[in-house]
Amino acid sequence: MGWFSNLLGGEAVVPTPVRTLQDYKTHVLDADGPVILNVWNETCPPCRKLKPVLQKVATRYQGRVQVVEVSAAAERPLLAALGVRSTPTLIMFDAGDEIGRMTGFRPPGWFDQMIATEFSKA
Repeated sequence: MGWFSNLLGGEAVVPTPVRTLQDYKTHVLDADGPVILNVWNETCPPCRKLKPVLQKVATRYQGRVQVVEVSAAAERPLLAALGVRSTPTLIMFDAGDEIGRMTGFRPPGWFDQMIATEFSKA
């Protein structure tokens, strides 16, 4: 579904779940373009607050920026590879390279500014 359909109330895009090291390699490290990876925990209030924001980001930037999510309940080797110590943690990648990391809730405007600044091709 394109951006015009989404603008008119079409179906929202859901962030891609990443559960294993292979998923991580496929959806993040081997990605050609920008990726926002969210590590979350279902018992974390800021994580729950961030969920609809990331859904809007995934919908708005569909085809330009991929949004993926990793649950804190994912396989241990994946969590160890990410080196995350708290949730929510947002890790930004461009063409498979980590370019930034933030913890805590971020409002929608922060994502728009970050994407415009860090992902100039998006």
